[in-house]
Amino acid sequence: MEKTTQLYEGKAKKVFATNDPQYVIVSYKDDATAFNGEKKGTIVGKGAINNQMSNLLMQMLEKHGVPTHFVEQLNERETVVKKVAIVPLEVIVRNISAGSFAKRYGVKEGIVFDQPTFEFSYKNDDLGDPLLNTSHALALKLATAEEIDTIRTMALKVNDLLKDYFAKLNVTLVDFKLEFGRLSDGTIVLADEISPDTCRFWDSTTGEKLDKDRFRRDMGGVEEAYQEMMRRLTGEGK
Repeated sequence: MEKTTQLYEGKAKKVFATNDPQYVIVSYKDDATAFNGEKKGTIVGKGAINNQMSNLLMQMLEKHGVPTHFVEQLNERETVVKKVAIVPLEVIVRNISAGSFAKRYGVKEGIVFDQPTFEFSYKNDDLGDPLLNTSHALALKLATAEEIDTIRTMALKVNDLLKDYFAKLNVTLVDFKLEFGRLSDGTIVLADEISPDTCRFWDSTTGEKLDKDRFRRDMGGVEEAYQEMMRRLTGEGK
């Protein structure tokens, strides 16, 4: 597989074409942003951790019947994935109140929900990724009703699998963001990444934050939190 031209550069990743039109190479960066790009910085080693963590979790999900874009990890920062057309709906699943949910509804962080909440936001940086419902998504033709049902079902299955997986690592999965893409034949698959950039992870014993909130809130210990999550996933240091 040969890397050719750069197709895209986002906040956290670059995407390159390959000599096979069905596949692209994703390269993870150490750049960090928050609040729709208003806050910028660098988290040393983040790209390597997010790449490897995402790949481990994608492979776990594949084994449990969740189709993903993952193909092959090339090195600590680069991975071959299936080329997809991203569905412009960000999916947010929440198990506990935190972040924008707590702020939006005026509740404290840490309320454990009786069942997970499911949100869509319109993937559009210029508009600030506004929340929308299924009717809005259909009206804007962002996805079909069948695709939305598929995405919802898959996202809630991912939540169940990840909650159980992380619980065994003494990590509470508070909430997370997912993105989905369409393959050339229209099949919906899980895409993007699963990492401390896109998830809220709390230590189940202490409640310590082990994710990007440490960067958002200037809490310090950002690199150490990412490293700790990677250690728990790989079992290193035990």
